[in-house]
Amino acid sequence: MKTPLLSASSAAMATALLLAGCGSGSSSGEVRLRMIESLTSPERTKLIKTLIEGFEKANPGVEVELVSPPLDSADQKITQILQTKKDLDVLEVRDHTAKSFSNNGWLAELPTTQWAGWADLTELAQKKAVEVGGKAYLYPYGFYQRTLFYRTDWGLAQPPKTWQELYEAGKKMTSGDRFGYSFRGGKGGADYAVMMISAYNGEALDPQKSFFLKDKRTIFSTPEAAQALDLYVKIFKEASPPDSVSWGYPEMVQGFTSGVTGMLIQDPEVIKTVEESGVKTWSTAPIPKGPSGYAFQPVGYAGWGVTSFSTHQKEAVKLVQYLSEAQQSIAFAKGNSLIPISRQAQSDPQFSQGAWKAYLEAQQDPKQVITVRPVDYPGWSQFIADSDRDVQALITGKKSVAEVLKAWDAFWADQAKKVS
Repeated sequence: MKTPLLSASSAAMATALLLAGCGSGSSSGEVRLRMIESLTSPERTKLIKTLIEGFEKANPGVEVELVSPPLDSADQKITQILQTKKDLDVLEVRDHTAKSFSNNGWLAELPTTQWAGWADLTELAQKKAVEVGGKAYLYPYGFYQRTLFYRTDWGLAQPPKTWQELYEAGKKMTSGDRFGYSFRGGKGGADYAVMMISAYNGEALDPQKSFFLKDKRTIFSTPEAAQALDLYVKIFKEASPPDSVSWGYPEMVQGFTSGVTGMLIQDPEVIKTVEESGVKTWSTAPIPKGPSGYAFQPVGYAGWGVTSFSTHQKEAVKLVQYLSEAQQSIAFAKGNSLIPISRQAQSDPQFSQGAWKAYLEAQQDPKQVITVRPVDYPGWSQFIADSDRDVQALITGKKSVAEVLKAWDAFWADQAKKVS
């Protein structure tokens, strides 16, 4: 996830929510809730505070204090507070912190079908809410899911539907100082390699343990993995800018918006960036598939949870439910360029038309499969760092495809033994 952005229309909607809140006015302060966010930014914090004011107005007698640590240290700050088990009621829970927080007993279980708003949550939102241990330790507030951005004025009659087609289209679009694809060779680059390898393994992949096949082997052990990684290198060498060897998120997006590259695969927050860049001739499509017709990707998410040690759990749950209701959650999704959690958002023009339409198409395609990252394996963090270095070595010719896959296969085969 990246730092969210707030649009003017979203701020206006949030203000309308505040004005629409029922209640008699100022709170008496009988109950004081303390809430902390993780993915902080000034505009995002402003939006959350506006939504909180709406809650306070609708619930006289309850005050909410919002704590907004610096983005880089926010998760560490949240963990420190949780370890003390005091003075915190509502917190932002991320996909990679949910399991550790719940394992430590820091999160309260939230109502599901007993809550009237549960039925309005999308199927994906309901699924991710209970992803950890089958219990709702958070209500997601939105999702990050990748899609293909492409220039419609660069001779591309239709978007590529497969990775092979993306390579071929990118190669044709590459000429002079223009290149077909915004390659991510720097931090986070290995994630794209894994996405391609997953697609090439197709139906054999286990979506619930996405680095493994249904027969328990790793996805890196197959001939299909080698085919995918060979093509991955060709996309870099023949269809991408040479300096994309070190590109991270900002550079790959800038490459697309500045007219250097004709295709980009990224999260929905880029929609706002492209719209503001002045580029007029562009569109989106679901991410490319492998030879067997499957595409796989995890969905990034976070949400609001309640601490198990809150002395005001009833009010804390009520706040989380308020933020998760259709009107508030749609305002938050718009303000942060998130895929919304409310079924009602599917009829909202912002999410059902234009650039957002590709996300709905992907969600309705049974072969665009959402996977579960193996974040609960002990070596996950190490692999993230090591695999990015391996990708750098691969695309610069310092390591071969066979060497990289052998190392990744051995690493995850060992991980499987540690959790069996």
